[in-house]
Amino acid sequence: MSQYVSRLRSRSHGPFPGRSGLRLPGAARRPRRVAMLSVHTSPLHQPGTGDAGGMNVYIVELARKLASLNIEVEIFTRATTGTLPPAVELAPGVLVRHVDAGPYEGLAKEELPAQLCAFTHGVMQAWAGHRPGYYDLVHSHYWLSGHVGWLAAERWGVPLVHAMHTMAKVKNAALAAGDTPEPAARVIGETQIVRAADRLIANTDEEAAELMRHYEAGPDKVAVVHPGVNLDRFRPMGPGAPGTGEDMSDTAASRAAARARLDLPQDALIPLFAGRIQPLKAPDILLRAVAVLLDEDPSLRSRLVVPVVGGPSGSGLAKPEGLQKLAARLGIADVVRFRPPVGQEQLADWYRAASVLVMPSYSESFGLVAIEAQACGTPVIAAAVGGLPVAVHDGVSGFLISGHDPADYARALGRFARDTSLAGRMGGAAARHARSFGWDTAAAATAEVYTAAMQERRRHLRSPHG
Repeated sequence: MSQYVSRLRSRSHGPFPGRSGLRLPGAARRPRRVAMLSVHTSPLHQPGTGDAGGMNVYIVELARKLASLNIEVEIFTRATTGTLPPAVELAPGVLVRHVDAGPYEGLAKEELPAQLCAFTHGVMQAWAGHRPGYYDLVHSHYWLSGHVGWLAAERWGVPLVHAMHTMAKVKNAALAAGDTPEPAARVIGETQIVRAADRLIANTDEEAAELMRHYEAGPDKVAVVHPGVNLDRFRPMGPGAPGTGEDMSDTAASRAAARARLDLPQDALIPLFAGRIQPLKAPDILLRAVAVLLDEDPSLRSRLVVPVVGGPSGSGLAKPEGLQKLAARLGIADVVRFRPPVGQEQLADWYRAASVLVMPSYSESFGLVAIEAQACGTPVIAAAVGGLPVAVHDGVSGFLISGHDPADYARALGRFARDTSLAGRMGGAAARHARSFGWDTAAAATAEVYTAAMQERRRHLRSPHG
């Protein structure tokens, strides 16, 4: 499969015109304006709450960078309160449009398929107020948006580019114990979108292979674009407040400054979990690993702090206090600190303060959290699933664990406990590794995918057999 993807990179990404806007006759044209669809979660929502997570960050950062390439982006999302204005400028060249579709509050993601007709109607109403050809392309995110994007692209006569972010068949193949499988309706819906889309953007070669294997995506449709990280926000930092301190090449000094800001002990071993609290993300594996570690070496208890930063989400909402009860049953409630979701600036400080980020997920399309932490100079212990083997350089910027045995994670944590300089050494390597994942690169590659999709659409329309 990776051979197909390698050939695709050189074949499907068309010419990339310069910023001057001048083009030779017949040269490929970038889109001027993209309709981006995110039905179930708004880019304005706080990541780590409800269904907001890595996809929110992805959409916000990608849209900002596309705008800097002179590609305007209008993001359509479902209105979740009646007080929201119809449109909000997220950044210059980026507009968020709120669409009324169903009740504002109390609607679970699983209930949203019934609201797709209403959402599509709202998108069409916004389009009807513009001249023909206002949108050059539709970019949909997640399968719910894909169905709206499919109809919009057909109606407007423009290409559809779709990003899965997660796939039902992949999630169902790696379910956590007690988690709820994705319904058959989603599998059918994803299959339809794969057939309808002009281009599919995958985060990694592995995701591209899964699209081909599970959904029979044609290799010419799939383009691999690694997500990025905001390297201005997520970086080692000096002793000032977040956003004001100077960059620090010394990750140990950055860690000390962050711990002082967050009132954390300087000499502690701090394994951090950051993200939505649900079985898929497996925060329970970290707690069980900590219990194993303390059973093996009780003396660690006096210098161990385990922050869990995030809120219940998905199937985790059924037992919102389940993780706290687990910590109590394991006898580690005294070392675990539960914290609600925080903004991006403060999240960066939690990354800097940690000895290591622990990410034991059962499935991850990429794992932006892992890149964010590494960009802050913090190594990562992660499950070797999905895109995490790309996000984490095993043995250099962190450790990859096969499977979900808490004892394996405890052994990896033990390495940081025994060697207090390991976090600093790996943290420097982690920061260097993360620098190759900037959003500038991701946005430029995405713009190339757009250009290729538009070029192919025009070629198809000109063809006598089109």
